[in-house]
Amino acid sequence: MIFGFFRRRKDTSVRTTYERIVAQARLPVFYQHYGIPDTSEGRFEMIVLHAFCVFHRLGGEDKASRKFAQAVFDYFFQDMDQSMREIGIGDEGVRKRVRIMVESFYGRTASYMQALENKDNSALFEAFVRNIYGESGEAVAIRALVHYMHEAVEGLAALPTHEILAGDVKFVAPKIELIRESASDG
Repeated sequence: MIFGFFRRRKDTSVRTTYERIVAQARLPVFYQHYGIPDTSEGRFEMIVLHAFCVFHRLGGEDKASRKFAQAVFDYFFQDMDQSMREIGIGDEGVRKRVRIMVESFYGRTASYMQALENKDNSALFEAFVRNIYGESGEAVAIRALVHYMHEAVEGLAALPTHEILAGDVKFVAPKIELIRESASDG
């Protein structure tokens, strides 16, 4: 048992994948141009969006890929747990908040999955309004985020599975041209 513990800790691909999800989610373009609220909630929502894209990519793969996705998911919520403890939230408060975050994650990803499977951009738009933007979102930015998610999913679909499992996750670059062009048209 102890040797299994150390072997898992040596495998950095889960941590690297999670770090790449977080790095993409924290790109300033999302907060400066896409209008994502630059708050802890807004950053959480963007991590969820990018994690969903990776999990969506791995969902139709073999058991090892699904196991890897689960390990990244577990790492994500361990990181949330640790972050809350570092700011002084106690055990009971952390458990409650993590439970709420997990429920939020599943609710959001279910709505994103349904919208993608049905090729329903209106449903994806509404899910983003409800989950990410609230009343503060501009339609141009929300439509650009819908477009970005499609590109992110397609970009990850083009990556070989073995690269993702090695932690070599590459996301597409968010485009601000769509926002600028739409804003100048209006």
